[in-house]
Amino acid sequence: MKRLFLIISCCCIATSIYAQNIVTETEAGDAESMIAQTPIAIIPEPVSLVKKAGSFTLPENVIVQAVKSGALKQSIAYLSDRISTATGKFVSTVSNSSHPTIKLLLNTQEDTQLGKEGYKLNVNPTQVVITANQPAGIFYGIQSLLQLFPAEIESKELINDVKWKIPCVDVVDYPKLGWRGLMFDVARHFFTKEEVKRFIDDMVRYKFNLLHLHLADDEGWRLEIKGLPKLTEIGAWNVKKTGTFGDFIPPTPDEPRNYGGFYTQEDIKELVQYAQERFVNILPEIDVPGHSLAIIASYPDLSCTPDAANYKVRSGEKIMDWSRGAPPIALVDNTLCPANEKVYGFLDTVITQVAKLFPFEYIHMGGDEASHNFWEKNDQVKALMLREGLKTIPQVQAYFEKRVEQIVISKGKKFMGWDEILEGGVSPTAAVMSWRGMKYGIQAANEKHNVVMSPTDFAYLDYMQADPITEPKVYASLRLNKAYQFNPVPAGVNAQYVIGAQANLWTEQVFTFRQAEYMVYPRAFAIAESIWSPIEKKNWTNFVDRTQQHFKRLDFAEIKYSPAIYDPIFTVKRSADKQLMIELTTEIDGLDIYYSFDNSTPDRFYPKYTTALQVPKDASMLRVITYRGKQPIGRLISMPVADLQKRAR
Repeated sequence: MKRLFLIISCCCIATSIYAQNIVTETEAGDAESMIAQTPIAIIPEPVSLVKKAGSFTLPENVIVQAVKSGALKQSIAYLSDRISTATGKFVSTVSNSSHPTIKLLLNTQEDTQLGKEGYKLNVNPTQVVITANQPAGIFYGIQSLLQLFPAEIESKELINDVKWKIPCVDVVDYPKLGWRGLMFDVARHFFTKEEVKRFIDDMVRYKFNLLHLHLADDEGWRLEIKGLPKLTEIGAWNVKKTGTFGDFIPPTPDEPRNYGGFYTQEDIKELVQYAQERFVNILPEIDVPGHSLAIIASYPDLSCTPDAANYKVRSGEKIMDWSRGAPPIALVDNTLCPANEKVYGFLDTVITQVAKLFPFEYIHMGGDEASHNFWEKNDQVKALMLREGLKTIPQVQAYFEKRVEQIVISKGKKFMGWDEILEGGVSPTAAVMSWRGMKYGIQAANEKHNVVMSPTDFAYLDYMQADPITEPKVYASLRLNKAYQFNPVPAGVNAQYVIGAQANLWTEQVFTFRQAEYMVYPRAFAIAESIWSPIEKKNWTNFVDRTQQHFKRLDFAEIKYSPAIYDPIFTVKRSADKQLMIELTTEIDGLDIYYSFDNSTPDRFYPKYTTALQVPKDASMLRVITYRGKQPIGRLISMPVADLQKRAR
């Protein structure tokens, strides 16, 4: 009996081992099949990507081989942290190994194709190799490598039961433009040092290398300046308001002014170092002569207007009349006085300290939306015009800008301003950030000014990205498809003077960091691809497919994003007999729209939209939702018929 039992046991063990081998081989085959079928989704699209047969599997012990170089230290630490956090694998770094998992190689002889930020990424079944001329290229190669892994690699905690396989590829990649920026307005609402670091961490995933910090505006001054304590004692604080910016009731004297904050100079040094370790430069902006109410509330004698002694930092109440377009009519004088010598002494103190804190070559001094109505009536300004031979108020602002530029240059920096600085004449050495469309950037570049393109119609991330009924109200819209059409080097421009491009996030209606993330992504994907990838590589359908893959990555990274690409677009018209007609379209293909007029919640068993809808006589609500196949994918949108009536042309 014992012998028979032993034989049966051995047979069972052998069968079990055989079964395990079958499962293992089947699982391996399934994994290979999955790798082969999963589309490669790198954003921004590389210059060249060739998919090869086979896949690479991350081993339990990951050996990173790199030369002992301080310049690669942060990239190695970044890669090690990203791998070990999500996978639980042990990562070690060596300078030499016979069988390294990942090799990071700096070229001993420059590869002219790659430039300073390009890289080559080679993934084979047994090894990953990233080569570059400079450490920045290694860092960007790491970003592309991480995007080849399953989406779970973005997790901030260990994820079990994931097959950490990536496809074998050969990638050659380098950027189209050297300045690839995102502007973060920390003046309208203050964002903490840690939140700015998170903003940097998020942007480098997509190869942005310039953080433009808007540090001063009517709502707050955000930078400690030694010798000017009132800037942060008074200028950094206003009254907390909730609702729609610009429509707030003016604060009463008894409401506490304790909402805001500022960065100490030590904070800035820490942020600059943090950014540099991730190959990001920080461009500081001090916006003058307009947008200066926080300065004037702190130091009223810098204004031309005696009543400035009663001014307070803005809390979101109306201070400008835009009914006649730009420039606005100021209801309070939020401009520095161009005829007051104290202003230039003040700016010299500020710019001296800004220049020491920020190593980047440029300082942005604003210059946009300066209202002139107070200047036009001011005796000091009239005397200045007579003394300097200035004929127009735009020439007065040009006088101001040229003096400010000389201060900037005296500190060893280069001067940059918004495109309004072109009006009235500007110094030949001034750089221009073109925001009012592309035409001013084209003009400036053709006049041999260095230009950064950041036009409202493609790159303003504070604009609504879906139907206004789903978004905080802003005066304009920018859908993902439009952002993807951005070409920062348009026809007719002297391309050698277009040094870069960026997208801007103004934060009047952005009260929290989560909302900042929502406004930036996925539109920053479109901007990243527009300023990194060759224009001939851009393809909307392919981009949408990759964007949807990255939604999964953002989910694991716990980064909020807008799902607006799944929302229908409402077009409202009236028929010949004045009936309200609603056309529904989708930004991307492959979606079905279902709707109801009876106040109930539609699903895929409700009527499917096929042609323009006529609103039933007594209906008060249109509800719509999008599906992909049998699965709901869009947000349920409830649209009052009264709202549609207002939109009808």
